[in-house]
Amino acid sequence: MSSVESHQEQLSQSDPSPSPNSCSSFELVDMDTSSLYEPVSPHWFYCKIIDLKETWIPFNSEDSQQLEEAYDSGKDCNGRVVPTDGGRYDVHLAERMRYAVYWDELASEVRRCTWFYKGDKDNKYVPYSESFSQVLEETYMLAVTLDEWKKKLESPNREIIILHNPKLMVHYQPIASSDEWGSTPTEQGRPRTVKRGVENISVDIHGGEPLQIDHLVFVVHGIGPACDLRFRSIVQCVNDFRSVSLNLLQTHFKKAQENQQIGRVEFLPVNWHSPLHSTGVDVDLQRITLPSINRLRHFTNDTILDVFFYNSPTYCQTIVDTVASEMNRIYTLFLQRNPDFKGGVSIAGHSLGSLILFDILTNQKASSGNIDNEKGSPSIIMDQGDTATLEEDLKQLQLSEFFSTFEKEKVDKEALALCSDKDLQEMGIPLGPRKKILNYFGTRKNATSIKRPTSHSASGTNMPGAPKESEFCSGDDIGNGVYLDVGIGQVSVKYPRLIYKPEIFFAFGSPIGMFLTVRGLKRIDPAYKFPTCKGFFNIYHPFDPVAYRIEPMIVPEVEFEPMLIPHHKGRKRMHLELREGLTRMSMDLKNNLLGSLRMAWKSFTRAQYPALQASESAEETEVEAESTSEKPNDGNTEEISVAVKEEIPSINVGMLNGGQRIDYVLQEKPIESFNEYLFALQSHLCYWESEDTVLLVLKEIYQTQGIFLDQPLQ
Repeated sequence: MSSVESHQEQLSQSDPSPSPNSCSSFELVDMDTSSLYEPVSPHWFYCKIIDLKETWIPFNSEDSQQLEEAYDSGKDCNGRVVPTDGGRYDVHLAERMRYAVYWDELASEVRRCTWFYKGDKDNKYVPYSESFSQVLEETYMLAVTLDEWKKKLESPNREIIILHNPKLMVHYQPIASSDEWGSTPTEQGRPRTVKRGVENISVDIHGGEPLQIDHLVFVVHGIGPACDLRFRSIVQCVNDFRSVSLNLLQTHFKKAQENQQIGRVEFLPVNWHSPLHSTGVDVDLQRITLPSINRLRHFTNDTILDVFFYNSPTYCQTIVDTVASEMNRIYTLFLQRNPDFKGGVSIAGHSLGSLILFDILTNQKASSGNIDNEKGSPSIIMDQGDTATLEEDLKQLQLSEFFSTFEKEKVDKEALALCSDKDLQEMGIPLGPRKKILNYFGTRKNATSIKRPTSHSASGTNMPGAPKESEFCSGDDIGNGVYLDVGIGQVSVKYPRLIYKPEIFFAFGSPIGMFLTVRGLKRIDPAYKFPTCKGFFNIYHPFDPVAYRIEPMIVPEVEFEPMLIPHHKGRKRMHLELREGLTRMSMDLKNNLLGSLRMAWKSFTRAQYPALQASESAEETEVEAESTSEKPNDGNTEEISVAVKEEIPSINVGMLNGGQRIDYVLQEKPIESFNEYLFALQSHLCYWESEDTVLLVLKEIYQTQGIFLDQPLQ
């Protein structure tokens, strides 16, 4: 207390009366009514550098309470570590520092805050240091107890703080003075507001996250270090994705939360860009980069070239090793910190990150006890060896009547596997049996040939005993019915093995379809599925220039629309409903007009019969009118909207997603529909804050646990 009194004595001599610039004339409190002193409630903050500025962010209420309890437990806080932010950060109390657990990030300062002043250029409040806050609190306590106000204090930075009354406290910045005698600075310039206690400042303090973690999702980024238009890192974007998921759990899984059936889904970022560019390749690129248009060339080297790096054997190996090892490392660390975790694991990739995960998944090895190798699956049939005769195979296909034809042409099983559609047609085999034979024997040939090691891949994809990978194949190779191996076009790398089996693979704005096509794959075998992953969802925005579909590679002979992702508030967006309504109305008008013109033309061209046949012609006219009234309905079926097409149950898109649909398209916003090109880049980066995307991810994850939305979205 003596230091505070000396401060007051020193400053009271230099402040006999408030200056005209002070705010004493704005006192709003009756000084006769003195209030009792109540200790201030502290709240813990941490400092983040945002846009090259220090920004103090409050911990959520639960984390702050835990930190305060640890602080109150004893003065000796050496070695005391408090996990915060759902276990993603650790706070070392003695150091007053906050460290990231699962990824590399600069440590941030932590502060126990009680007093704040308004910042320079914004309305955000900045906390005083803990030591000076204690001085302020002691001065405030004396002023309240003795009812003596207008106290003036000087901070260690020579800033002036004046306590006029409990509701009016101001802060003055130090002024540059040429006073050689070092006199005490006076309050000049614009005063800043001083507040006591976090409850008196405008700041959002969120509640804590649920302790129970139901599912873990690893998120892999695409090209470049920035993941959105604000040039934020993958960590910041995944933080947004996680925050959206927590909000949606409260609104769409409210019943399950109230019944304590669910906790939350944890999303953790996986960064491969930094390890790739720390190999020294940037230095090599800088030597050969031209000096002109420096910023554009730097952007190209740091971002666009990641696509070419992935197609290079050397750097592709670095990328896949980094992604797989990081996911394995984080998974092991996560289990160590959450020993009670019993949930599943899924993976998600954005842009090029989805292609990296796709290649890793296709090159995993299915264990002998895997559910994918259950009895009756096509892979088991392929892996048992080709011991059946041609007659037995044709009998299995219910095509025994064609055995004599093949016997006459001296075509055995090996020769039949080499036959093309044209060859079978020349033998007189009808179209239906031809397709069955080509598909059956082409798949068999591919399965047996895959068992032999090939030279283009050292990844284990085509190693003996790994027929699962062979099921992912292309369609006819230049019309000869030969399926191509999954590894075609892939660089020669060794794909590492994951120590867990992902349940679902989510791809956001993914170029997988394009890369597979460029690699020479024309078709995906409908029987193919990932060796260790059951689900696959290809999610994209309709204007995303990088996204491509997957389903047309599985069912190329059928044209159908992707599944439309419902709006998180239900129904379609209004402009989409309006567009479909206008389209339907125009079709109805067109068909009705055509029907009327057709009837009028027939009435003009029809020959006139005696009155005896008038009744018959009237009946014919009625029948024609009925038929024409039904024709518009037939026309409408050809112009079916996206929503109706989604409900067609007859589309078989293979087993890549367990028989379910794979392609899911978001609904564009009304403003985006005005100009597709203007919002193209933004569309590729929209997934991190898209409630519709996050809700689809949550819905599919919790469906595996038998938990569904409170109200199904239409």
